[in-house]
Amino acid sequence: MKTGPTHGQSTSSEEIITGEGYSKDLDRRHVQMIAIGGAIGTGLFLGAGSRLQFAGPSLALIYTICGVFCFLILRALGELVMYKPTSGSFVTYAREFLGEKAAYTAGWLSFLNWAMTGIVDITAVALYMHYWAVFVNVPQWVFALGALGVVGTMNMIGVRYFGEMEFWFSLIKVVALAIFLIAATIILGSRMPIDGHSTGIHLITENGGFFPHGIVPALLLMQGVVFAYSAIELIGTAAGESHEARKIIPGAVNSVIWRIALFYVGSVVLLVCLLPWTAYHAGVSPFVTFFQKLGVPGIGTIMNIVVLSAALSSLNSGLYSTGRILRALALGGSAPKALAKMNSSSVPHIGILTTLGIYLVGVGLNYLIPSKVFEIVLNFASLGIISTWATILFCQLRLRSAINRGEIPATTFAMPGAPYTTWATLGFLAFVLVMMAFDYPEGTITIGSIPLIAGILVIGWFLLKRSK
Repeated sequence: MKTGPTHGQSTSSEEIITGEGYSKDLDRRHVQMIAIGGAIGTGLFLGAGSRLQFAGPSLALIYTICGVFCFLILRALGELVMYKPTSGSFVTYAREFLGEKAAYTAGWLSFLNWAMTGIVDITAVALYMHYWAVFVNVPQWVFALGALGVVGTMNMIGVRYFGEMEFWFSLIKVVALAIFLIAATIILGSRMPIDGHSTGIHLITENGGFFPHGIVPALLLMQGVVFAYSAIELIGTAAGESHEARKIIPGAVNSVIWRIALFYVGSVVLLVCLLPWTAYHAGVSPFVTFFQKLGVPGIGTIMNIVVLSAALSSLNSGLYSTGRILRALALGGSAPKALAKMNSSSVPHIGILTTLGIYLVGVGLNYLIPSKVFEIVLNFASLGIISTWATILFCQLRLRSAINRGEIPATTFAMPGAPYTTWATLGFLAFVLVMMAFDYPEGTITIGSIPLIAGILVIGWFLLKRSK
């Protein structure tokens, strides 16, 4: 096994550029499932209920539009990975193509995203465990610490263990969706009635049409839907720890678009053709609503296992990602040097322990701060997602310019339609920020906080440079 620098080892100039030193223990199935898992989360299993209530059948169109642009972001990342696979991912690419300040900004905003998301994931795990009566009297912090202990240990002892956990978490989500798609297709094809009414596309036309609340609510929903895809970029980090990244990435990236079409768009279309969209409500998974109408026993328990897996998957991914992001930042001098250290298993253990520490603080805060505050905090985290994706796109533009000038050999997985598709996707991300501003109060507060966050980043930058 190839090991990285440990406590007493220094890092070479090449390692600062590429962020290498990791073991290459992720197989094809790990990377492919990480790609799937990144595109499927609680945003679909739970969030689709509130989104259907808000926008009706037009949710399918919003999923389609956002999915196409997210696929283009993945294609831009894929071209960068084919040029140079690295676990530093967008931080390493930003350092090379945009400069250290861009790497610093993108890295710390991404860390903010995953840190805040992880705090909520821990709480979600505990709440999901309390669904079962046998665990009702167990204190919430016990489950929170238990989840941290298991996921943290797996991340610390080797990347292959992270990959195995993510593989099985993702498999549970895929199997659950596959069962729904098969059952729903059979019912719709056979015209089997549900809950006393016939099924079919007439349920859309008879209940207000495709835009029952108008086009504006659908557009406002776009910023929420985008963040349902917020872990798709994880495949870039995982590629740096795969021994055959350039063989795996094209297939894994290209398969994401049909998975989005099938799992997101296909699911919503089936849901609104099986039951009136008014049957779905916030706080209840639309899949649970559907299976309950069928009279399927134990569906609540089954879906609780699925969303529990989704929360653990997000927590697992967050620890994995932040450890690599912090190390990539430290290698370039944009984070304390200690975060660049790796243990004997080629794992950035200091970075992972740092994130675990924040998660522990978050568990305590969750008992003290009302849930509304956490919704606002999560909206702050969404800025990290936009920053990450925009960084990937700008890096791809610089890479393509260097290729066109003959400075870098062309990759075998070029982003289609670039640079026009790249600029169009950047425009889409800007539009999402505008939509956030109109999402009062959380989104409006988030956009208004940008100058504050920028000020904190500037102060942090000068403090780091002074310490050097």
